[in-house]
Amino acid sequence: MKLVVGVSGASGAPYAKRLLDFLAEHGPSLGVSVDVVFSDTGLQIWKDEIGAPPRLPFPVWKNRDFAAPFSSGSALGYEAMVVVPCSAGCMARIAHGISADLIGRAADVMLKERRRLVLCLRETPISLVHARAMVQAIEAGAFVMPASPSFYSHPRDVGELVDTVVSRILDRLEIPNELMRRWKGHARASRPEPVEE
Repeated sequence: MKLVVGVSGASGAPYAKRLLDFLAEHGPSLGVSVDVVFSDTGLQIWKDEIGAPPRLPFPVWKNRDFAAPFSSGSALGYEAMVVVPCSAGCMARIAHGISADLIGRAADVMLKERRRLVLCLRETPISLVHARAMVQAIEAGAFVMPASPSFYSHPRDVGELVDTVVSRILDRLEIPNELMRRWKGHARASRPEPVEE
């Protein structure tokens, strides 16, 4: 699989870093290659939240470089894209087919070619404008995943909390991972309780 990772201008760079770290470590053995594109604001927020500019073992494309292979539907092998974090503005542009930059164009290609697109939305509260854009993106075929950490796995620190989101992103991309303890339900009672009619 060839995967595109877009990093847009929303708070949440630790999600992107953890995803990219996982893919750097496990991607080769899983047959996953990665191309990365940052928005200008996404790059600035990464520096602010991570504390250093990104140093990645992947090709990193400028957000105005439409020469990137994944900017065209005729490029074969690019099966999926994730935008993490995805700002509400980025989601709205994608939902309306506004390909003003490489992130938007790559997402447009994923939708028109019926490939997998995951938008990890980082916004709260959600306005009606956001909600309508979210519906439109979903109707076009995208998975919209708010960056909502879970707590049932009892994360011990922020890193493990981040993993609960990144694990679910990887699930949507159909990339095997064991980043979090999976929900297995509660043990059933030895004798079922009677059901009232």
